Amino acid sequence: MEYIVRLLEAKQVTHNVKRFRLEKPEGYSFNPGQATEVSVNKLGWQDERRPFTFTCLNDDPYLEFTIKRYPDHKGVTDLLHQLEPGDEVIVRDVWGAIEYKGPGCFIAGGAGITPFLAILREQRRLKKIKGNTLYFANQKAEDVIEEEELRAALGKDVHFILSKEKKEGYDYGRIDGGYLKNKVSDFKQPFYICGPDQMVADITELLKGLGASPEGLVFEK
Repeated sequence: MEYIVRLLEAKQVTHNVKRFRLEKPEGYSFNPGQATEVSVNKLGWQDERRPFTFTCLNDDPYLEFTIKRYPDHKGVTDLLHQLEPGDEVIVRDVWGAIEYKGPGCFIAGGAGITPFLAILREQRRLKKIKGNTLYFANQKAEDVIEEEELRAALGKDVHFILSKEKKEGYDYGRIDGGYLKNKVSDFKQPFYICGPDQMVADITELLKGLGASPEGLVFEK
């Protein structure tokens, strides 16, 4: 099923990420962590579909996506970032992505934070965010999406890791085996992983080697 909706608002979140709010079709619903396929309703672009995770909550009166721009590709994300309020976007049926299975450890790389934004916002709204920890890897501090909100929501339980910049208040390096062993005390809790494919694969194997159960590893399949 396809729904043509208008863009209500586009707001810059970081230097290359925007938050898009769109009309919400009547009866449309989803769970935090789920996604849909999006395309721009312009000639020649209607069938250029890309998957994006909702970063709003189902109760919100709009649909929200937080999308990184890849201008070199001259593709859908580049075109989305050029849209103005009133322009039309096509959204489709919801599909399952990352499902929350209880308090645990979230590991995100770059734009891989997006499914976690909805999940953590929902848990915060329910006053059940305690017990969750986030490790969020980026290249530089300027790349961190919704840093202020994440710090307010998680306090000491959020850790920002930068691979190309040393800065006070952030860890420096990468999320590797040594980092995980140093930071994580319980490998029996659920682990939620989202980011570039290679990062997800590498961290999944590291966690298994550190004692995490395969059933406790949650990532997009």
